[in-house]
Amino acid sequence: MSTLTAQEKLHLKRTIKELKSHKALHTEFVTVYIPMGYEITKIIQHLAEEQGTASNIKSASTRKNVQASLEKMIQHLRTFPKTPENGLAIFSGNIASSEGKQDMKVWSIEPPTPLNIRIYRCDKNFVTEILEEMLVEKEVYGLVVLDRRDATLALLKGKTIVPLQKTHSEVPGKTKAGGQSAQRFARLREGAAKDHFKKIAEHMKNQFLHLGNDLKGIILGGPGVTVNDFMNKDYLTGDVKNKIIGTKDLSYTGDFGLQELLEKSEDLLAEEEVAQEKKVMQQFFGVLRDSPKKATYGEKETLKALEMNAVDILLISENISEDKLFDLEEKAEQGGTKIRIISTETREGVQLRDLGGMAAILRFEIE
Repeated sequence: MSTLTAQEKLHLKRTIKELKSHKALHTEFVTVYIPMGYEITKIIQHLAEEQGTASNIKSASTRKNVQASLEKMIQHLRTFPKTPENGLAIFSGNIASSEGKQDMKVWSIEPPTPLNIRIYRCDKNFVTEILEEMLVEKEVYGLVVLDRRDATLALLKGKTIVPLQKTHSEVPGKTKAGGQSAQRFARLREGAAKDHFKKIAEHMKNQFLHLGNDLKGIILGGPGVTVNDFMNKDYLTGDVKNKIIGTKDLSYTGDFGLQELLEKSEDLLAEEEVAQEKKVMQQFFGVLRDSPKKATYGEKETLKALEMNAVDILLISENISEDKLFDLEEKAEQGGTKIRIISTETREGVQLRDLGGMAAILRFEIE
């Protein structure tokens, strides 16, 4: 699962912004998306055919522009020995803003995540939605639904549940096997339940921990008593336990249970995002209070700290202009500074906005 680096994101945002800033006077901008593993020669052939078709366009200037765009794109594609690993997105067109002028431009982007869609489009705008989709966060949550008999582990990516693993316990049913004493039977059941819980804890460790920082948290669901049993004994290791952000009492298990868990957890997930923002803002206010020379706020002071490469975490309010944001991101990127964009939905977020829209936790004290 690839999460884009801040640099890849920045580069992509920039290009998308540039592409969106151009509009053609007629439908003459060409957009092509080549999926991974697709042959470039086939695309070149297709574009050559489109050049032929374009000769039927009535307006002389549109015809000339479309054919020139296609030619420019074909020439550019010939410089690639083969399709890049994740596919390729190419855009070509006359970006001169007045009739009769010509300024042919071609852009190609090797996308940071694999393309699995093929597009050829001639329009007044370049098609950028597919690239924009790549900027959406790819962070995940772990979901676990369990009772004394079964457990299902899954990941929540965006709004999609991706099942990972099912496990079934050897807990004997409620009816007593012939000739066993009630106590012995109860012991067997207890032992089997313990083994079941141990197995679930082991699976959780194996399925979730390797995701590192991409894993935003784990949510656990099942019958209340069982969930409490599982949580309060020592089945889970500390590192897994620390990732659990909430538990929910469910009436279902299996796939239905996962759906129910998701429905019941919407509040948790929304709070979680806000909680992350609150946490980093509280960290900032803490530093500002305890060692004021290790924090800055306001544009002038923060930019000065950035220039000195003194910023560890840069906090930016979401209502800062996009251009300024690009600028700041680029500066931060060069110095390996972490960036957090803070919404104005929390009290702390509003405070940041009122502090000039930007603040920083520093690596070292500055006067």
